[in-house]
Amino acid sequence: MALPKSIQSAATQIQPFIRKTPFIHSKAFSELTGADVWFKLESFQVTGSFKARGATNKLLSLTDEEKANGVVSASTGNHGAAVAYAAGKLGIDCTIYVPDDVSAAKLENMKQFGAKIEVHGDDCIKAEAKAREVSEESGKIYISPYNDPFVMAGQGTIGVEIESQCQGLDAIIISVGGGGLIGGTASYLKSVWPEINMIGCSPENSAVMIHSIKAGRVLALESKPTLSDGTAGGVEKDSITFPICQTVIDESVLVTEDEIKQAMILYIEKEHQLLEGAAGTAVAALVKKKDDLKGKRVGVVICGGNISLDTIRELLK
Repeated sequence: MALPKSIQSAATQIQPFIRKTPFIHSKAFSELTGADVWFKLESFQVTGSFKARGATNKLLSLTDEEKANGVVSASTGNHGAAVAYAAGKLGIDCTIYVPDDVSAAKLENMKQFGAKIEVHGDDCIKAEAKAREVSEESGKIYISPYNDPFVMAGQGTIGVEIESQCQGLDAIIISVGGGGLIGGTASYLKSVWPEINMIGCSPENSAVMIHSIKAGRVLALESKPTLSDGTAGGVEKDSITFPICQTVIDESVLVTEDEIKQAMILYIEKEHQLLEGAAGTAVAALVKKKDDLKGKRVGVVICGGNISLDTIRELLK
């Protein structure tokens, strides 16, 4: 099934389990940039991020036998909460592997949705390796955060909603990590609005997908610490998202940590809502590209709002 059709199918499948999130006009950011700015508020999604869409679609795709056997995953945050949420809704046993430095706030978020938590290793790569090992040994399905057609189709349902919420966009700005969010959403929106300019953005400190697209192959690059922890990290060599991102991303923007910080403060001040660093990356890209976007109708995906009090305190120091 072609990806846009898979996305339409996913939208129908997941509809009882997720929220159709608001797509709101921003007077403040329209005045600031000279563009007609609209925010897609996935910060209002169940679990506080877009990840619930892909995880729910993936778990719904499992056979009865696979559901009965349970699932495993690895995460330090939003993906783990999303898998736990979907598993809880569908009555599926779920174990999430986390590194020992996982934040207390994100750990609590995963636990509240009923996940069993197993601590393994000192970084997310080791936790993921353990989860995959357990999957192979036990037969439990491993739920990838992005490298899976059902996950990507689920994330793409954001595009289905946006199509129903406005008459068209000249451009849309989406944060890029593993590529599932932009790969799915862009594939759908380009199928209905072929002229839309798809702008991918990442922090300078961790932009593996964007650098890989420029190189024409998936690169193994080190990531530095970033406020945009939701997009940070590498891309799997065989990731299905890579060739799709190569095709659908028209231009890319890299933003500094200070640009992300200032964008987050500005958004909180003007919109009176919280956002996480990965969403701040998209707002920072909007501000950075404002001269090019003047006079255009621009969508910005606010991909999540899961931010800790400690991070908010750091921002506002």
